[in-house]
Amino acid sequence: MTVNRIGLVVHGGRAEAVAAAHAVRAWCAEHAVGCADIDVWQEGARHSAREELDAAGDPDLIVTLGGDGTFLRGARLAAENDALVLGVDLGRVGFLTEVPASAVRAALDAVRSERITVESRMLLTMRASCRLEVPAQMETLLKYGRGPMLPPPRVRVECETGDNWGVALNVTALNDVVVEKLARDRQVSVGVYLSGRLLACYSADALLVATPTGSTAYSFAAGGPVVSPRAAGLVFTPVAPHMVFNRSVVAAPDEPVALRVLERSGQAAVSIDGQLRGVLSPGDWIGVYAAPRRLKAVRLGPTDFYGRLRERMNLTDAPAALADGEAAPLWPVTSPPPGDLAHLALPPAPGDGPRPL
Repeated sequence: MTVNRIGLVVHGGRAEAVAAAHAVRAWCAEHAVGCADIDVWQEGARHSAREELDAAGDPDLIVTLGGDGTFLRGARLAAENDALVLGVDLGRVGFLTEVPASAVRAALDAVRSERITVESRMLLTMRASCRLEVPAQMETLLKYGRGPMLPPPRVRVECETGDNWGVALNVTALNDVVVEKLARDRQVSVGVYLSGRLLACYSADALLVATPTGSTAYSFAAGGPVVSPRAAGLVFTPVAPHMVFNRSVVAAPDEPVALRVLERSGQAAVSIDGQLRGVLSPGDWIGVYAAPRRLKAVRLGPTDFYGRLRERMNLTDAPAALADGEAAPLWPVTSPPPGDLAHLALPPAPGDGPRPL
């Protein structure tokens, strides 16, 4: 594809990220490609994705240099501009990023010569009973030891009102939307609705709605399922609920999840991809939906999500499974499966070649 302009999102606190940024700028200079650093904390304040993109000259490729948190920042920009996003891995987990820093020039060459695939990932969007705002005293408290906060989500101008459906917020989430307690000594009480029907009323530390991509983040830590990032669905997971039913529920993409703060609950914080974006009071609610747009992530080869899951989560085989035999075979995702497993391959679709296992 033609890359006319690259936007750089760099974790400035890591020397290797700064060095990798120099390599990207050098590549851009060699190929007459525009390049702009996107400093989301410029001048001590956070800006909206639209403001950041306008300042960067509307890049068509966002390159993130850092870990998964940096990738989430870049994904927010890419989704706003319908741009591609390429994650360079300099973090500790690396579920979202694609290439190591040493391969960043080769990755840019691959993008330029169209030797890539584009993976489409589901995003979330929201409606709310009111505009989301963070009280001034809370913003002051949270600034201790942190960077500036993101601004409150904007209302989408084309649908500022929706009868009884609240206001549509111009916000997207790649990982999750979380409603959590504000006071340490008081849980949040929330009525949870799936596709317009009451599922249950929960008293819990938090309740979250995750994408399949976000299923390996907060939702996983709270006991939720691992979902293939190629799937589409909304994963609802309660965090430390005071009730017997503590399971996750996976809803279809067209089944929104609504969370209403109940009358006797304390206030609740709303976080989007780990960023506090507002506070709800009793009677307020949010609705979480599959977003109409999707993230376009650059992939340089076959996605080995399950191999990465095994590696990143340090999965080990059960001793009982190996006591009387050999370990199950492992093989690279880029090579054919062993002959004795070839029968497990999916049959080819009409007009397609053989599909790998």
